[in-house]
Amino acid sequence: MAFRKFINDPVHGFITINDPLIYEIISHPWVQRLRRINQMAMSYLVYPGAVHSRLHHALGAYHLMGNALHELKQKGIEFTDQEEQAAKIAILLHDVGHGPFSHALESILVKDLKHEVISLMIMESLNQQFDGKLKMAIDIFKGTYPKKFLHQLISGQLDVDRMDYLTRDSFFSGVIEGTIGCDRILKMLTVHQGELMVEEKGIYSIENFLVARRLMYWQVYQHKTVLSAEMTLVKILERALWLHNNGDNAISTNNTISNLLFSKNRKFDHSFLEMFCSLDDSDVLCEIKRWRFHSDKVISILSEALLNRNLLKLRIQNEPITEQELLEKRMEVSAELDLSMEDTNFFVFTGIAENSLYNPNEEKINILYRDGTVRDISQVDSPLIHQHISQSVKKFYISCNKTQKKQS
Repeated sequence: MAFRKFINDPVHGFITINDPLIYEIISHPWVQRLRRINQMAMSYLVYPGAVHSRLHHALGAYHLMGNALHELKQKGIEFTDQEEQAAKIAILLHDVGHGPFSHALESILVKDLKHEVISLMIMESLNQQFDGKLKMAIDIFKGTYPKKFLHQLISGQLDVDRMDYLTRDSFFSGVIEGTIGCDRILKMLTVHQGELMVEEKGIYSIENFLVARRLMYWQVYQHKTVLSAEMTLVKILERALWLHNNGDNAISTNNTISNLLFSKNRKFDHSFLEMFCSLDDSDVLCEIKRWRFHSDKVISILSEALLNRNLLKLRIQNEPITEQELLEKRMEVSAELDLSMEDTNFFVFTGIAENSLYNPNEEKINILYRDGTVRDISQVDSPLIHQHISQSVKKFYISCNKTQKKQS
């Protein structure tokens, strides 16, 4: 009897696992840990339903990869069963390098290492554990495999990764503006001269896809309260580092997160991966729950603010924040909370949120016309997206006061 397992997914319905190797990979502790990492980090503080995990997303992207390859095979695109298996493994593991709270803490917990690099390190380690069976998947993930379209399905402007997280994040947050017709997009995919393209009749679906990305970015991913929560989390860990570097031994404990956060001589070897892959969101939250009782006023206030959603208030505007306003806000907080001007840096800070609808300098979305010509989506004559399609939208924000009880 053929091997078959089913997973009931609220977004895509039944997901079929019909490959014993893929099932073994899903069952590995380093992959199972993704159950305990929230896909949308702190977004649940604004959208209470946004509590789905990175494993949800990995399985959903795996499902869409299977659908995409099925559609391409129906159109006569040639690839072997081994290549199909490898592409599915690559997309399944594409986000395995994410740590707790994902992008918010990427630059603090693992300095100078992006999650894609850690994903590759984990895949290479798993390849050893699985006797070299992941070699082709790694080549596809890195983009070194000859059939370029397989990598484009994993990492590109129109990959199944984005198709799943837009659909999934829209579903769980309840923000319908992020809804895309991923089934239709998949049916419009084709391969021309070795590269992934979209058939001409799929243009309107791509337009919807691009617009949904922008709407989700500003309405969900960079919502001012979500941004406030994530920056509060960053400031908590920055303060913990500051306290540790200034001789506060009470800030650390003998656990994994302290070893990662406070270690100065960390080597990115197998022992590091073992340590990193034992971490999840609960480890960070446990430390924050402990730090709210710390004698340091800054980390105590920030930890309490995050746990009880009494967040710093952010103001977002189109013009840069002036140094004069920044100084005035810090003086206000200094007086209100009886803090030194140096300590107010953890409460009053500025930043930039930036997003572009489409960047033609990255992996392009090419449209294949019936006459065989190929155009980039930015060259398509469409009133919906052709104007300013690649122009970046930049917004400036300032955390302008102490925590606010009545912030929405």
